[in-house]
Amino acid sequence: MTTMSQQVFLRDAMRKLNLTRDGFADRFACSRRALDTWLLPDESSEFRPMPEMVERFVTEILQRDTATGYTQSVVQTGLRDRISANGRPQLLSVDQFTRESVGELLRVADIMQPIARRQKVCRVLEGAVLANLFFEASTRTRVSFGAAFCRLGGSVCDTTGFSFSSMAKGESIYDTSRVIAGYADAVVVRHPDKGSVAEFARATNIPVINGGDGPGEHPSQALLDLYTIETEFSRLGKLVDGAHIAMVGDLKYGRTVHSLIKLLALYRGMKFTLISPQSLEMPAYLVEHASRNGHVVEISNSLQDGLRGADVVYATRIQKERFVGEELEGYTADFQITAAVVNAYCKADTIIMHPLPRDSREGANDLSTDLNHDPRLAIFRQTDNGIPVRMAIFATLLGVENQIQRNMRDVTWRAPQHVGPDDAAFYTME
Repeated sequence: MTTMSQQVFLRDAMRKLNLTRDGFADRFACSRRALDTWLLPDESSEFRPMPEMVERFVTEILQRDTATGYTQSVVQTGLRDRISANGRPQLLSVDQFTRESVGELLRVADIMQPIARRQKVCRVLEGAVLANLFFEASTRTRVSFGAAFCRLGGSVCDTTGFSFSSMAKGESIYDTSRVIAGYADAVVVRHPDKGSVAEFARATNIPVINGGDGPGEHPSQALLDLYTIETEFSRLGKLVDGAHIAMVGDLKYGRTVHSLIKLLALYRGMKFTLISPQSLEMPAYLVEHASRNGHVVEISNSLQDGLRGADVVYATRIQKERFVGEELEGYTADFQITAAVVNAYCKADTIIMHPLPRDSREGANDLSTDLNHDPRLAIFRQTDNGIPVRMAIFATLLGVENQIQRNMRDVTWRAPQHVGPDDAAFYTME
């Protein structure tokens, strides 16, 4: 375990063996409390090193139980090639992933956590330039990608909107792509038209990442959503396999749920409850995709009925900007997730998620702010997870994922223990 932290080693083992914390403790004959102290970040005051004998035993079991054997490198050789799009190191769709490769990418995200939490610095992308091309308004996603690239030592050039783009002068996507590829080492593109990012990617061999293409996909968001579910479930002693996921809101135009349901369909025995007005139901091809993979899919127009028994409630905002000659019908307050609804119909350990931004204006009926102090609300932990996941994407596509740990050093500034004053202390033993 010389090249990875104890926390990453154990989380990786639990992921590979598909064990909850309780299951892991039983298998390796240790107490749950001891395991919890081993799984804390190294800098935690309650962290304890696991005995060498346990480490050796875990490694032997992994070597025996995993088909490919376990190595102490971050990922198997060739992850970059195995998640490529048309032979290029580009991320355009979650369709590029298998269950195994998505697990490997999330393992790289685990490695990134000390950097994302502002405890370590890493400069493996020093000298590299990211072009953040957002032809559609964005704040969180654009800044998240930029911050992730900067935390690996790179620099970022931003542009937002069509009016400041040469496309406003009639330049083709192909020409724009080829020109920008001459300036930057990686490109993130958000565009309002479905399929436009794939067209952008065809004009260059440098990494291109889909930051959202209209009502199509948002692969990095789905990856950070999955990572959030995994980390929340790890804390709660649950597995993603067999989970009940309720998706609520604009399932027709919400590209985040389009990518997420495909990614979750890689797991086993899932149940999806899709809750929306009839006019905003999930596209039929995505429902069929989940069903073909052996999962239970229920379509509901009742929030109360659909939420019962859910392990995760994933709310979405109404994508009014995607409506073309349509009227918003049926999205009333009956579809709003509030503290009263959650307390009445959800479990004590249900995780509440939302890709943000949430529309807090009166009458929007989006996820209510009266849940802000409920520990089940994971929206800010979710956005924070965007940094290590997007760092993992950049590191993998640029081929430096195995250089991260040996290039870490301590930060020289003081960072707060919790970014938000109301953040729950989930990284302690409590």
